[in-house]
Amino acid sequence: MYKKRFMKLISLILSLIIVLSLAACQPKTDNVGKQGGEEQNASPIENDVKNEENTPVVNMMRDAKGENGVVASAKPEASEVGIEIMKQGGNAIDAAVATAFALGVVEPNASGLGGGGFMLIRFAETGEEVFLDFREVAPKNASEDMYELDEDGKVLNEEQTVGGKAAGVPGEVAGLLLALDKYGSMSKEEVMKPAIDLAENGFLVTDNFSGIIVDNFEKINKFDATKEIYLKDGLPYEAGSTIKNPDLAETLRIVAKEGRDGFYKGAIAEDIVKASQESNGILTIEDLENYEVKVREPVKGTYRGYEIISAPPSSSGGTHVVQLLNILENYDLKEMGHNTKESLHLWSEACKLIFADRGEYMADTDFVKVPLAGLASKEYAKELTKKIDLDKVAEDVEFGDPHKYESGSTTHFSVMDKEGNIVAVTKTINYFFGCGVVVPGRGFILNNEMDDFNAKPGTSNSIEPGKKPLSSMTPTIVLKDGKPFLALGSPGATRIIPTVAQIISNIIDHDMDVQEAINAPRMYDMKGTLALEGRIDKDVIKALEEMGHKVDVKADLDPYFGGAQCIMLEESGVLHGGGDPRRDGQAVGY
Repeated sequence: MYKKRFMKLISLILSLIIVLSLAACQPKTDNVGKQGGEEQNASPIENDVKNEENTPVVNMMRDAKGENGVVASAKPEASEVGIEIMKQGGNAIDAAVATAFALGVVEPNASGLGGGGFMLIRFAETGEEVFLDFREVAPKNASEDMYELDEDGKVLNEEQTVGGKAAGVPGEVAGLLLALDKYGSMSKEEVMKPAIDLAENGFLVTDNFSGIIVDNFEKINKFDATKEIYLKDGLPYEAGSTIKNPDLAETLRIVAKEGRDGFYKGAIAEDIVKASQESNGILTIEDLENYEVKVREPVKGTYRGYEIISAPPSSSGGTHVVQLLNILENYDLKEMGHNTKESLHLWSEACKLIFADRGEYMADTDFVKVPLAGLASKEYAKELTKKIDLDKVAEDVEFGDPHKYESGSTTHFSVMDKEGNIVAVTKTINYFFGCGVVVPGRGFILNNEMDDFNAKPGTSNSIEPGKKPLSSMTPTIVLKDGKPFLALGSPGATRIIPTVAQIISNIIDHDMDVQEAINAPRMYDMKGTLALEGRIDKDVIKALEEMGHKVDVKADLDPYFGGAQCIMLEESGVLHGGGDPRRDGQAVGY
């Protein structure tokens, strides 16, 4: 991972040698324009240890325990914000909203005001579960043929991923404020102040974030307002620098004062539309004013007696986590062993089956009838096991028929308090740095969620005005004997689904604690290529290849496999949170 990024950085330096020469003459503590960057001590998360080659050694232990509350998020600063809100007397929803706004500042590559997401809440006192869908939607002027395709059906000129035409109507502000107004106990000003302070005073650039800027340099460099914030003298920020974003701080102040209307109407809305349309986009003021948060029933299932509560469409994640676990429940994974040839083969075959169904059936249920009950039924899962040969690799896996079983880059964080209230949130701007467009003067990046639609007309997930693109985001809660047990989720596109299922299995089948379950090497298989983390035993990898698997061995702790953030309520009553070392995850508790 580091070698790949180093080579990309060398390429950038060679192409910008004149700029680099000028930059070399500048003292490192200089501020750069109004979004200046000061040098500080390196991050304790990734830079606290160096090996003999003076390269970072990632700290694997990102967990924390607490009796009163725990927040596990993709950034330590954001987790600390959530805990401070709890210490001030806020409830789990207050802490979640504060954490969410803070993440939009300190992890702007993955989420923010220009994006959207899902929030799953369980209230301890009543056992009520609420699912808030604040996913982005297609603009009113969108159409199934809005992108020009080549002869292979691929969108020309990156229009579905880069620039304004890739952006859907953002829902994050509406979703977070609805959650706070309906279920929180603190004011907007109180929960948003930490995010405002982080944007004003700056946040530390880690090795991980610096590498992400390098990886996305070409996109960032296309847009002046984006370059102004995330490049220093025309080059990616180095780890240890500080990025400030006073424009975002001011935007957050307006939202804190004026609420939803401060974002979806007036000057900010006008600036969003202008930024979209000047970069070939189609967003309108009407799109923003008409945005609605959907309150939905979560998907439910069971796994070996534990209750699974997760995300419904427009996310496919919850349904297919339940479907995947239903298939696996027919096998003794503990007896097979963790990450053995036998168990990884089974995971691979089961994943191919559920992803075949996902591609055929899943879409926004406000527009398409989806056989959700059939997909999540144990009887259908039992039928699918007949397609699995434990000694042979299946090729050209086709979708099944769940109808007859009918009964009628992203970020994640988890919050749990001592009463047992749980909030699991997954939110995103889709690709790292979204469509690349920062709204000038406002400091936030627009999403590129239009890429989550199928650009080809006539499919269940084709583009329609007001429709939500298919997602794999999977904020999930697990109950044991009807009581809180686990809250988890992860970024990582379609890799989210097996990641969430693997962590649940690691804990239930293999008796791991929450941090061990996060750290354990992961797999992913969608269409016949079995991706494995490099830490998996080499003899196991060789045996899988000899079975006929096409294996793609990734790096150790590869961010490709997401960044899960989890909290478990232990039998002692202590909350145990874990953060993912594949990114900058960190749990904080008190």
